[in-house]
Amino acid sequence: QVQLVESGGGSVQAGESLRLSCAASEYTIDASRCMAWFRQAPGKEREGVGTIYTGDDSTYYADSVKGRFTISQDNAKDTMYLQMNSLKPDDTAMYYCAAKRGFSDSGSSCRSTWADGTFDYWGQGTQVTVSS
Repeated sequence: QVQLVESGGGSVQAGESLRLSCAASEYTIDASRCMAWFRQAPGKEREGVGTIYTGDDSTYYADSVKGRFTISQDNAKDTMYLQMNSLKPDDTAMYYCAAKRGFSDSGSSCRSTWADGTFDYWGQGTQVTVSS
């Protein structure tokens, strides 16, 4: 059964960096997969952070994180990453990774899935807290 396990969260000061990891089991990343990061702050709706289509490593980001966050993947480790730089207090949230069952045919298809939030597998989340 597919499992996604996030790690790397923590408490940092504004302006600092963190790198989150999402380790997948029973789910190989070295294929045309669609994976993503989401976050949810207390009292707020879940927000898409960004997505990666592993077929060509194309990525897409929410405007709120564009230029500061970077998604990457290491298919040898079946792990996706979220590098977060210049963190702000507004980035405080529980961060979740997600993956779509099967294979996607393009980055645009992956972005549609991300926009709809219709991923099949979700991790348990890792907390990121940014203080000013």
